Amino acid sequence: MTHPAPEPASEDLLRRLAPQVLGALLRRYGHFDAAEDAVQEALLAAARQWPAEGRPRNPRGWLIRVASRRLTDQLRSEDARRRREETAAALTPRDEFVAPPPGEGRAPAEDDTLTLLFLCCRAELPAAGRIALTLRAVGGLTTAEIARALLVPEATMAQRISRAKRRIKTSPSPFGTPADTPDPEQGQEQVQDRERAARLADVLHVLYLIFNEGYTATSGRELQRADLATEAIRLTRAVHALLPDDGEVAGLLALMLLTDARRAARTGPDGSLVPLAEQDRTRWDRDAIAEGVTLVSDALTRTPLGPYQLRAAIAAVHDEAAGDEDTDWAEILALYEVLVRLVPGPVERLGHAVAVAMVHGPRRALDLLAALDDDDHLAGHHRLEAVRAHLLEMAGDRAAARAAYAKAAGLTLSTPERRYLRSRAARIAE
Repeated sequence: MTHPAPEPASEDLLRRLAPQVLGALLRRYGHFDAAEDAVQEALLAAARQWPAEGRPRNPRGWLIRVASRRLTDQLRSEDARRRREETAAALTPRDEFVAPPPGEGRAPAEDDTLTLLFLCCRAELPAAGRIALTLRAVGGLTTAEIARALLVPEATMAQRISRAKRRIKTSPSPFGTPADTPDPEQGQEQVQDRERAARLADVLHVLYLIFNEGYTATSGRELQRADLATEAIRLTRAVHALLPDDGEVAGLLALMLLTDARRAARTGPDGSLVPLAEQDRTRWDRDAIAEGVTLVSDALTRTPLGPYQLRAAIAAVHDEAAGDEDTDWAEILALYEVLVRLVPGPVERLGHAVAVAMVHGPRRALDLLAALDDDDHLAGHHRLEAVRAHLLEMAGDRAAARAAYAKAAGLTLSTPERRYLRSRAARIAE
């Protein structure tokens, strides 16, 4: 009896496994930079070998084994006695996190990606460095993608990532999840609570950014990167299982589900962008919407109010409307007004301006946008110009709307967004 040939490597699979392999190596050996290099070499080896030899039955175990060999070879190649001593210490698994030897049949006792997620969000790292490093290690985003997601220059982002790696390399403390925090009865309860809250806030922010990059890619020929969005949802589910009573974790998971439910309707057959108002709502994932609504409704009734819950509530109003004309914009505006009081960031204020336009008219909303022109994060960003163009079109100022659409198209690095914005400008011209 013949068996089908093993499957070759796939880019999506390798991207999904990369943070899991990196997490496994870090748990056993440490050495962030060296482990990252070893993982990259293992991924290259898989890309070369799997198409010819077929995919192994346990791709994750294969990658861990190959990366471990690369890492130990690298560490053992140091010729100075001091280097040999450091290598011996590095090859000794830490008492706090003893991992079994990597192998083909290894079944992970826990999610190494989740462990890596919390490792990168250590309290001793600056907040900006925590977020950037996690997006790089867990999300698999490039430095340029992270810079665009956080609205900062690419050179600045590269420096943040390098500094964060150096800090982790010299840090003596072990890593883990909030559940690994010592019992508060053992002392320092308030300090631990603050550190845990800050760490969790960074973890949620990073997961939100990974999801956003997957839902609307900041560059490239595809509008969406479904692998990133799916991985962000998976990791957020894992955090929710770890902290089921945290309202913001539930809110973020609900937000992702309610937003990702529209994925199938967001692009046309040719990959073109379909705006929310024009989407075929019969293609929305009703099971995901029902789960998201249940999560956010429960969180709103029993936990302190937070930004992710509010964002999820806004998404729920959109998803529960039978059509665009049935959307309760007054409720959305009320939710945005609470949100901008909690988080007066530029993205939140941009969404608030759109809601104001839908309730009170575009002119009042355009006045709000004028205040955002001086914001360092949004100035010169295509999102601001795209919203401005939409409001100008609503107001009947066709020439200004066309110019704003053209300007927004010139600022985005996403091909589907650029095509959509140019088509809007062309439609106005016609």
